[in-house]
Amino acid sequence: MTPTSIDFSNRDLTRLIVPLIIEQLLAITVGLADSLMVAQVGEAAVSAVSLVDSVNVLLVNAFASLATGGAVVAGQYLGRREMEKANRSAQQLLLFMAELSLVLTAVLYLIRPFILHVVFGSIAEDVAAYANTYFLIVEASNVFLSVYSAGAALLRVMGNARTSMKISMVMNLINVAGNAVLIFGFRMGVAGVAIPTLVSKAVAAVLIIAVLRDRSLTLHLERPFSFRHEKAMIRNILYVGVPNGIEGSMFQLGKILLLSVVTPFGTAAVAANAVGNTICSFQVLAPQSIGLGMVTVVSRCVGAGDFRRVRAYTRKLILWGYVSLLATTAVIQLALGPILQVYGLSPEATRYAFLIITAHGLVGVLLWVPSFQLPQTLRAAGDTRFTMLTSTFSMWAFRVMLGVYFARGLQLGVLGIWGAMFVDWVFRTTFLVVRYRGHKWEFSALKD
Repeated sequence: MTPTSIDFSNRDLTRLIVPLIIEQLLAITVGLADSLMVAQVGEAAVSAVSLVDSVNVLLVNAFASLATGGAVVAGQYLGRREMEKANRSAQQLLLFMAELSLVLTAVLYLIRPFILHVVFGSIAEDVAAYANTYFLIVEASNVFLSVYSAGAALLRVMGNARTSMKISMVMNLINVAGNAVLIFGFRMGVAGVAIPTLVSKAVAAVLIIAVLRDRSLTLHLERPFSFRHEKAMIRNILYVGVPNGIEGSMFQLGKILLLSVVTPFGTAAVAANAVGNTICSFQVLAPQSIGLGMVTVVSRCVGAGDFRRVRAYTRKLILWGYVSLLATTAVIQLALGPILQVYGLSPEATRYAFLIITAHGLVGVLLWVPSFQLPQTLRAAGDTRFTMLTSTFSMWAFRVMLGVYFARGLQLGVLGIWGAMFVDWVFRTTFLVVRYRGHKWEFSALKD
């Protein structure tokens, strides 16, 4: 295939990435606001919401990863100037995601007792009661989440990140306002966090479908929407999307299973782990958003057959990732004391959280970008099997098995879980950099 010109100026990249940063910031900020509001109910409520949200993050990652993988297919078709195939792939992605989410939601409700009493380990009765309430309400939002994830991925691959950002703003405004009214006004506790989550995601799904019905968009939904399955198109989507989805799911599943290791160390350890996860998300927010932008840029260049530009844009965006991560980590570290005071945690939980966040910042500045931003180039090229195998092996061998040994065998507690994660990053960085420096991944693009 003769390469066609795909150019992204610094202004184009900025217009793509800045809305993504804002969107990711809004998502994390809402999670932080949820934590702060539910903290008024008590530390048991904070722990309960954190435990259930660990399952929800599994779904968020699975849907986002699968949607991103499907959008890679559409992006490569766009790069090849095959607009009709790109459009069909978009419609098939939305249909598949909605159907998959309905099945997964049914399964979650069926295995709810197993999740609450086995996966979460030995938790206090009040934590279990809060977790049950939150679980029952919030899992109903999964189908809306899947549709929104697919739609947002398609908007991003078109370079239209601003629209998905605006929808995210509406979704998060509904969430935060609903939390404030139901928690402080009606004293509904964890239900006051769950109900706005359900409503906000439903609104976001409706809005994103309405946007994608605009036929002036490069990728849009036909009228009437066809519920016919195109096996060949779905096969292409699954070829890229399933390894991507499995990688995201296995990554989060390992983190969920580690909760059963953390919970016996007490409520302070669980709360510190939850706060650490939230604050550390802010540290990596910018490079994570840049990584999402890389999917759009790289998939289009791969579709055009221009791997010279693929590597040039990867180098540029990796540099942007390092600079942004260093700046964000420095700001958070300087303000960490006052930030932790806002949570009102016990002194033990505060000490653990401070150590977790500080260590994450120091190690992350060196290893997070090559571990998590660089593989976006490989995924956008369709090399999702390699990233899946590397990520899955590293997750289970180091973060899980080594984490259990550090936490229990070496008696490091919750700090051992995070220490094992840093070992995981070293392994990922080594193998992903070697893969990228070679050329085998360049032959993973769509062939049809």
